[in-house]
Amino acid sequence: MTYRYAAQQAQFMTRTQALPRPTNRREWLVPAGLLLLSVIPALGGSVRLAELASDPAITADNARFVTQPLPVVLHILCVTTYSMVGAFQFVPSLRRRRWHRLAGRILAPACLGVALTGLWMTAFYDLPVRDTAVVSGMRYLVGTVMLVSLVLGVRAALRRDLVTHSAWMTRAYALAMGAGTQGLLLGPYTVIVGGLGPVSNSIGLTAGWVINAAVAEWLIRRRRPSARRGERRTAAVAHGWRTGDGWVGHG
Repeated sequence: MTYRYAAQQAQFMTRTQALPRPTNRREWLVPAGLLLLSVIPALGGSVRLAELASDPAITADNARFVTQPLPVVLHILCVTTYSMVGAFQFVPSLRRRRWHRLAGRILAPACLGVALTGLWMTAFYDLPVRDTAVVSGMRYLVGTVMLVSLVLGVRAALRRDLVTHSAWMTRAYALAMGAGTQGLLLGPYTVIVGGLGPVSNSIGLTAGWVINAAVAEWLIRRRRPSARRGERRTAAVAHGWRTGDGWVGHG
């Protein structure tokens, strides 16, 4: 009876999992917000690309981009892809489908491109006066943490540790989205005050990264208990099938 019961339950689970899951509209709120946040750097990047394509006159603000356009062009393409495609990784229903894995194969190289080009530009571009040593130090830190998070996230995925994978990839994505939060902070300030100085620029850019990192850690800790319970439940059910006891608690 035990083995027959287990077989019936396994057949039921297979049929249930094959049924389409209803889509909850609320699960799209976070991705929608992230897409809106992605529009800020995407628009700025589009303006920069259009400028570079029009053979612009060299000024103090664009000289580094005009003389060496490849790093900034790659950075814009990578960060736009990473921010917009990455937003859909936060849709729970998509994480249960092939989309999540296929998108990850696009997002990992994009994340790598964002971090490496950001580090290169910080090291070799002639930065404007308002970009202080604090800003440069933060850019080095953010780029390095993104690279480490990417490596640890991919490693966790290969080991099938999906909870750890999700945590590290969330950290990398949050840092890459810093430009969006920085735009929300510094945009109104620039309109009201009329310009950015070294101090205000350093505070605004640093605050954008710090806010995103704090939100990422809050999100990771908020969803970790339920994820761990799901892993334990799956392991317990699998153990039940292996030992021939059917569902745990039934004999």
